[in-house]
Amino acid sequence: MNDAMTREDAMAGAFEPDVAVRAREFRIGCIGAGMIMAECHLAAYKEAGFPVVAIASRTRANAEKVAQRWDIPTVHETPEQLIEDKNIEIVDLAFPPDQQPALIRHALKQSHIKAILAQKPLALSLKDAIELRDEAARAGKILSVNQNMRYDQSMRVLKQVIDSGALGDIVFAQIDMHAIPHWQSFLAGYDRLTLSNMSVHHLDALRFLFGDPDEITTLARKDPRTAFDHHDGITVSTLRFPSGVMAVSLEDVWSGPRREGYRDDQHIDWRVEGTAGVAKGTIGWPTGAASTLSYASARTTGGEWVSPKWETMWFPHAFIGVMEQLQYALKSGTSPALSVADNVKTMALIEAGYRSIDQRRAVKLSEISID
Repeated sequence: MNDAMTREDAMAGAFEPDVAVRAREFRIGCIGAGMIMAECHLAAYKEAGFPVVAIASRTRANAEKVAQRWDIPTVHETPEQLIEDKNIEIVDLAFPPDQQPALIRHALKQSHIKAILAQKPLALSLKDAIELRDEAARAGKILSVNQNMRYDQSMRVLKQVIDSGALGDIVFAQIDMHAIPHWQSFLAGYDRLTLSNMSVHHLDALRFLFGDPDEITTLARKDPRTAFDHHDGITVSTLRFPSGVMAVSLEDVWSGPRREGYRDDQHIDWRVEGTAGVAKGTIGWPTGAASTLSYASARTTGGEWVSPKWETMWFPHAFIGVMEQLQYALKSGTSPALSVADNVKTMALIEAGYRSIDQRRAVKLSEISID
């Protein structure tokens, strides 16, 4: 991919929507047996040939069911016992963010553990995330965070289109979500909801596409369609980047009336506009379909719309990329693409968003210390 990409290249689909697997030799122990582990992590690892050697969860019976489904040889009584299993080299966590830091710290103490893959948000506060970053560095172990939307096929191809110069200088971007996630029941006990647990996907994706923003303005309201009290139900964030790009991220996570017989239109759409072209697409997860991308460029497609195709999906195939980048980092001795140091910057952006909600103003990222 480069500035010289021709229309023929674009029409032929000269893109890489999914990663090539460069490493698969490190033994994985999985903690958690819920939807995200059973339907995404383990499905992806099976397809990629990543060796999963053990599993544990809060309930052994659930772990046993998942182990039987995915042919995992060992089931441990507790997450802590799994972490202490000397046969395990990578700990893969799918646990609530209030419980995740303690398990990360336990793993950092084990000499046989080489790396940890944590869920996002990494912790409930930026302070905790910074401490985990620094503790991992002192322990000399890799801590990576599962920002899997970077490996959604439409996001990867969009990044390749942008980097090729086909859209020119980027002017404006938006992500528009009206979809109901698989909200976990534990979220009802947190004072922070949508920005921390769903916007984290989109804000991190915008950082992946455009770099670190200068400032964020976030508005939020409580959503009367929820079954529990919360601080931020619907959120709208506007970001400004040093390049001049302005981006908007909207999350409406109780979209439409939630009642039997009501035919809603759940969707996640995105759009990026540049001086030489436009790209638009969908994230297919809410409807169980592949994500999509179409773009038109005055430079490379003659102004015609081009729609690259792929058969893979965000869930579960993006999770191949997430574990692959960690395996490759161990094999090559390089920093993972999804490093904890980079993720702390996403956590700082979320923290700035909450400050913006509370203080009703634009917040510069320079106000949020991550040292």
